Amino acid sequence: MSWSGGKDGAFALATARRTPGTEIAGLHTTVLATGEVAASFVPRRFVEAQAAALGMPLETVELPSPCPNDVYEQRTRASWARLRDGGATAVLYGDLFLADIRAYREQALAGTGLDARFPLFGRPTGPLAHAMLDRGVRALVVCADPARVPAEIVGRVWDAALIRELGAGVDPCGENGEFHTLVTDGPGFARPVAARVTGTAEREGFVTATLDG
Repeated sequence: MSWSGGKDGAFALATARRTPGTEIAGLHTTVLATGEVAASFVPRRFVEAQAAALGMPLETVELPSPCPNDVYEQRTRASWARLRDGGATAVLYGDLFLADIRAYREQALAGTGLDARFPLFGRPTGPLAHAMLDRGVRALVVCADPARVPAEIVGRVWDAALIRELGAGVDPCGENGEFHTLVTDGPGFARPVAARVTGTAEREGFVTATLDG
């Protein structure tokens, strides 16, 4: 499972685990040289805690910061090759509706011997967001694009109230890059992940949460 620690990946994982004949071998995360997960800037210890709570191994790919795309592709393909040699047959993604991102994922896996699978792709994100909440997915907003959403949502719990506040102009799952989340509990978690927001910071045009836990 391609894993950044967010709600979409967590729900895609839960969905795949309920599919007969599907066995999830582990989680796969790209980590910057700063010790943070790429895209969300979450410290790696939180995805390690998520993996432990899920009872799953975690494969990490170390990336420089900043990371040229050719370096990213070289290192991730080497990681995919190791997983394929260990018996993996596919990579699961939590993407929801962006066709260009899906095409990039599929192209990146071309020739690796691994298929790309998207358990949630094409599901309307309004009902999907509420299905996540109904299944017990709990998450914090840990990164936001202030050009798309109020910076004040960073540190908030992602819930029905926040979705209502953001309104129709914002995707309720943040699929257009409006925000990123950190899952603290959900289907398959043996225990919640302790995470407390102590402040915010500006990073590369984004507002990010300072986390303790």
